[in-house]
Amino acid sequence: MTPLSVVLAYFPTVILLLSAASFVYLCAHPGLGAIALFLFILYGLPVLTYRLHQWRYPVQPGISYLRGHAYSPWWGSHQIQAIYIAFPALETVLRLIPGAFSLWLRLWGAKVGRQVYWTPKLEIADRGLVEIGDRVVFGHGIGIYSHIIKPRRQDLMLYVKPVKIGNGVFLGAGSHVAPGVVIADGTYLPVATHLYPNQTTPKST
Repeated sequence: MTPLSVVLAYFPTVILLLSAASFVYLCAHPGLGAIALFLFILYGLPVLTYRLHQWRYPVQPGISYLRGHAYSPWWGSHQIQAIYIAFPALETVLRLIPGAFSLWLRLWGAKVGRQVYWTPKLEIADRGLVEIGDRVVFGHGIGIYSHIIKPRRQDLMLYVKPVKIGNGVFLGAGSHVAPGVVIADGTYLPVATHLYPNQTTPKST
């Protein structure tokens, strides 16, 4: 691992410590400023860090390896997002507010259309690597993953590619979508559908 990889591995810990400190401050000095500071640490600081990291070290689609001497931009971006994977309730709250989660994903660099319905239980592993059209409905327990990792020749091979979901798509509960998947406009995915890397669904008739 490179020095930057090691530093960013501690990013979730830093967010936890800062969040705890700001919460204590909020309890001791309640007010709008303390509330804003607490929310900024939980939601604003990770997004700002991600966008700066993406500007300096953009995540590139394709194949790379994690055990080499070169820095992996995906590794850094993953560590910045890890707090929301470990504590999904932080994003569940946003999905209860109409429009809030779509806006949240756009802040990470995702392309999200209008009138998208998000169920409370959902996992998006790479927030900036999804493209979602208009009037998309996500069922319960959906997983969208724009990366996969597999052992290969005593190394860890990483494959990254954005997921693209068209207009008017319905994703059935428990479905999982892999990197590079393209879901055509008007597609209906039955319950527990698993789409594998680079799979393209035919347009529904």
